[in-house]
Amino acid sequence: MKLRSIVTGTALALLVSGGVLAQDFDLEALIEAAKSEPPLTIYDSTGKIVDMAEGFAAKYGIEATGTKSKATAQMETIIREVRSGNVQTDVSLISDPAAVIGQLLPAGFVESWVPPDLEADILPEARDPLLVVSSPNIFTYNTNLFETCPISNIWQLTEPEWKGRVSMQDPLGKPSYTDWFNQMRSYADDKIKAAYEARYGKPLESEFESATEAFVAALASNGPLLTDSDSSAAEAVAAPGQTEPFVGLVSAAKFRDNEGAGFTLGLCAGMDPIIGFSNATVGVIVKGTNSPNAARLFMHYAMTAEGIAPQAQDGKVSSNTTVGLPDDEPSGVGAHLDEVLHYNPATGLDDWETRQDWQDFWRIHYSR
Repeated sequence: MKLRSIVTGTALALLVSGGVLAQDFDLEALIEAAKSEPPLTIYDSTGKIVDMAEGFAAKYGIEATGTKSKATAQMETIIREVRSGNVQTDVSLISDPAAVIGQLLPAGFVESWVPPDLEADILPEARDPLLVVSSPNIFTYNTNLFETCPISNIWQLTEPEWKGRVSMQDPLGKPSYTDWFNQMRSYADDKIKAAYEARYGKPLESEFESATEAFVAALASNGPLLTDSDSSAAEAVAAPGQTEPFVGLVSAAKFRDNEGAGFTLGLCAGMDPIIGFSNATVGVIVKGTNSPNAARLFMHYAMTAEGIAPQAQDGKVSSNTTVGLPDDEPSGVGAHLDEVLHYNPATGLDDWETRQDWQDFWRIHYSR
């Protein structure tokens, strides 16, 4: 059995088969080792990483800089830095789990590390790789135009009444949407099929191999309004003065615009069989970092209620089961998480490998 230390100093934690033995993990030793290392550089696709880095620095007295960067940019930076031997990025929170699973991890550009003292509280499916948070993308409606959500079954989105009046990001530019399609086929296909029969009173008969493909094709052919951002999709649904009835698929984080921008977004609770899907953010440590202990300490911090608080305010759900959403989180999705299709990294490689197929499938069937 091969052992090596991950901290310096008098107290050593032992790394065994890729993970520290829980009984040997010494958080105080990790903190002391981290304090002797260079400042930490952290990237995430949300601006809340700035607040997280500041909170980390204040708690531990370790200089840390958080920077907002899109997942694709983060990956390109990591690959370039590791290949050149000039690693400047220490920790990356990447909202593209399939790409991390399909590209970064197998090529050895990054490593996943689960805090041993928190592992028992982290969902088993979120440990390999470590999923820090899941971001619910949920169906919404305009509470000024409807008393309740006008959609009770996902197949209604494919009907003539809603032709051109479903707003969502373009799957050709948003990989999490093609991952959603693949995750539905992998884990919820029977539910999609059952929802069809519940809506129309007859079994689904289709030219396609799965109910998910039939649904995606029907949705695409119904001409949804495709946008380049969640903000634009949310505006179509519930911006001030909006009089045309839309439903939209947007991040729970957009519900903060109800107060900040006067939006009137409502959550489509109770939709059969799901009210949306979650996209996960993977936390990784870059190979070759000069601050490996500080990087691990930040990952530990991010998996606590204190560390993830800035993102929890936007409805992002920690994989630590002891960490909940704040009571005043504006979307209310916390009460409906069992209605969300949660990302399962077990088929992450398949999500990665089928992206082009799903994009081609969408392109073929999309019609305005």
